[in-house]
Amino acid sequence: MTEETLFSNLPIKHWAEDDRPREKMQLKGRTTLSDTELISLLIATGNRNESAVDLAKKLMRQSGNSLNNLARFSLADLQKVKGIGQAKAISIVAALELGRRRKTEEALDVRQFTNSRDCFDLLHPVLSDLMHEEFWVLLLNRNNRYIIHRRVSEGGVSGTVVDAKIIFKLALEQLASTVILCHNHPSGNITPSQADNKLTQQLKEAGKLLDILVADHLIIAGNAYFSFSDEGLM
Repeated sequence: MTEETLFSNLPIKHWAEDDRPREKMQLKGRTTLSDTELISLLIATGNRNESAVDLAKKLMRQSGNSLNNLARFSLADLQKVKGIGQAKAISIVAALELGRRRKTEEALDVRQFTNSRDCFDLLHPVLSDLMHEEFWVLLLNRNNRYIIHRRVSEGGVSGTVVDAKIIFKLALEQLASTVILCHNHPSGNITPSQADNKLTQQLKEAGKLLDILVADHLIIAGNAYFSFSDEGLM
């Protein structure tokens, strides 16, 4: 048995103070903790054979040592890892959700949306981790200032049905002047499909009849995105 294995089997309370995640944060600050150590604080307790840090290491291995991948895990996925029960899984999902909401709140500080990146920063936390397709709209006033963003459709892994009536009903209710369309591609491919191109043009033409500008359509896949406007397709 290696020294590392012997050490990891020790309860955290027997570790040197500088090595315990909770004490390490108190003494040195939150930025000194690794992703694994931060997750161990959410897990809080281990079991007879594994410390909270050991369980966190298992979770990180399952996610390929990627917080982005971990954020895609459902409660059921997390509980497939031996030692992660419902309470621990809920704590992890709740923390990751708070992170998403913080990103959204930061994006809203922009208030006035002047380019595709502003729109991406707002909608990326909502869509990037989903394993199914969702279609959202961002509504802006005449000065391109934020009104609301709402999900208008939810589908499967390869598509979702979008009803133009729902989109423009919402836009009219909110007295929006501009609509930004957005949906995700869980496959990771940001290239628009033929159906994406057709839908974009249909909604653009429908907006003209109501004097509502459909200014852009973003396709989000992970940390990348495609903008119809940036590519000259609007």
